[in-house]
Amino acid sequence: MAQIKTIEIGDNKFIDGYKERETAHGYDLLVELAAVSLNPVDLKKQETYQAGAPKILGFDGVGTILAVGEQVTNFKIGEQVYYAGTTTRDGSLQEQQLIDARLVAKKPAQLTVAEAAAFPLVSLTAYELLFEKFHFIPEAGANQGQAILIINGAGGVGSVASQLAKWAGLTVYATASPRNFNWLTQNGVAFPVDYHTDQAHSLAQLPANQFDAIAVFYDITSYLPRLVELAKPFGHIGTIVGVPQPLDITALKNKALSFDWEFMFTKSLEQYRMASQGQILQRVADLIDQGGLKSICTKTYHGLNAANLNAASHLIAAGHNVGKITLTV
Repeated sequence: MAQIKTIEIGDNKFIDGYKERETAHGYDLLVELAAVSLNPVDLKKQETYQAGAPKILGFDGVGTILAVGEQVTNFKIGEQVYYAGTTTRDGSLQEQQLIDARLVAKKPAQLTVAEAAAFPLVSLTAYELLFEKFHFIPEAGANQGQAILIINGAGGVGSVASQLAKWAGLTVYATASPRNFNWLTQNGVAFPVDYHTDQAHSLAQLPANQFDAIAVFYDITSYLPRLVELAKPFGHIGTIVGVPQPLDITALKNKALSFDWEFMFTKSLEQYRMASQGQILQRVADLIDQGGLKSICTKTYHGLNAANLNAASHLIAAGHNVGKITLTV
């Protein structure tokens, strides 16, 4: 059989490799990759790799369908699609990839492949947290009079969450370094907040009982006591980042606050409402094409190879990048 190029987990870095080309069956699409993006979860998977797990990482992918499985009815060969994949199969860091069609949507027409590759994982994460966990109404302007605070608003998830929240009518506050305040306002934030607690316009200066929901895209441990103060009674506090030790949420009781975990991979891992992710991505694509959401891609490497992935990894690991880093094939 013909071989395809891959980029695999090496010794604390990415290395170039090869594998046999695969065949689409069942709900599978075989996609020829045109662009991918790198996420912090890729670096975490690389650091914690265990024998037997997929060695080809990468969750965001954009490409052209080469073949469809016998159970696929809503896609055809030649269409451009985008998706975020799953942790249980080889990822998008390869020339061609098998992906479950239920996790896939047609690529936003108004974006380049590099721009589109920045969206799937972060938009699914943001959408599920805002509308499936926090229970805001996913319609334009439907949540007027309500407010949300986003911790780490300049990252990939925060940059999409702020845009979606504004579209849905929420007043958006978000934390970042002051040097990224312009980025926040460009992405729907009405009130940028300095994450340094001892500065003006910081979390320490915000009035109590102000937010209907608080989304935390960072280790929540040190923030939680202050966030309980800032949340309205019967509000929500949610996060996507695992914590290094058990989290005491007793303080949420007297305000009847809900604590929400969001993990984008749960639906594919648990075979739970998988098709909803393809549907969410299609809605995101429609919003992009209608001008409701804009690109969050801030840097693109040309060439999907180990050298470029290792360079991108260093930028992400430094923790100062805003938006998303993508790579074209």
